[in-house]
Amino acid sequence: MIVALAGGVGGAKLADGLYAELPAGQLVVIGNTADDLVLHGLHISPDLDTVMYTLSGLANPLTGWGIAGDTFQALEMMARYGGPDWFRLGDRDLATHISRTALLHSGATLTHTTAQLITALGIQATLLPMCDERVETIIETPDGPLSFQDYFVHRGCRDQVRGVHVQGIEQATITEAIQEALTKASAIVICPSNPLVSVGPILAVPGMRQAIRRSGVPIVAVSPIIAGQAVKGPAATMLQGLGLEVSAAGVAKVYEDLRPIMLIDEADAALAPAVEAAGARPVAAPILMQTVQDRHSLARRVLQLCGYPLAAVSGNKQASDQR
Repeated sequence: MIVALAGGVGGAKLADGLYAELPAGQLVVIGNTADDLVLHGLHISPDLDTVMYTLSGLANPLTGWGIAGDTFQALEMMARYGGPDWFRLGDRDLATHISRTALLHSGATLTHTTAQLITALGIQATLLPMCDERVETIIETPDGPLSFQDYFVHRGCRDQVRGVHVQGIEQATITEAIQEALTKASAIVICPSNPLVSVGPILAVPGMRQAIRRSGVPIVAVSPIIAGQAVKGPAATMLQGLGLEVSAAGVAKVYEDLRPIMLIDEADAALAPAVEAAGARPVAAPILMQTVQDRHSLARRVLQLCGYPLAAVSGNKQASDQR
């Protein structure tokens, strides 16, 4: 069984590649929930939904988030009533948030709620929230603290980042489902997600880093930075704002205590000594995922580095190709 840590579009893409290449039921994705928000009275989990929609074949291929072909009539009507419309919620997408909120209000945990949603979509993998407690990523800026979605979506990442912290993380706990998954894992994959606000909150759950190290299995991380640029999102500007090197070596420094094998792009092969000095074992390969086939190829390379028997992969590939 492979356990993957993922948040955002890049993480969802590699998770999709792993899902396509692994036998059914052999992928567990631990998703970031620190960018969750409550809007229009609904509990929205953007990173969980991006993974869920991607694995189910529903994701909008143009944006990587949301549902393909969705309409926005409900949002337009809410705007007429004076409600906020800066966070784009499609009509079909709203059904997810309504269902999640109803389940949470009935007393279900976020872990149980997420399991019900992915089962309803026919996904033969496990998606686990990083914790069941409510936590929130806060971005420190010259204008004061901002919630992550305010910084990322509402203000378009225009603010200088002076600090990042996860509010409420001290009270978060590793769920039994995550503990069991890490115990059974044959390898752990850190997807090419923002190391500060996508993977960082997952690792910040008290005891998570220790549990990952204690698993004793191979850890493979994929850099979200290629040739000094983030493939998608604000990772580069965030690393720079916090005084970290905007490179694969800078990412490796964030994961230093985990001592991972780190896949870096061929364009960054010259950085291998710096990545190694930062505590990771570098492996250069093509890591940019522009097509579905790129996802499969990168997933196979990751699984090879994990020591996963190649004869056992490709269990879901036919179903993935038909989506």
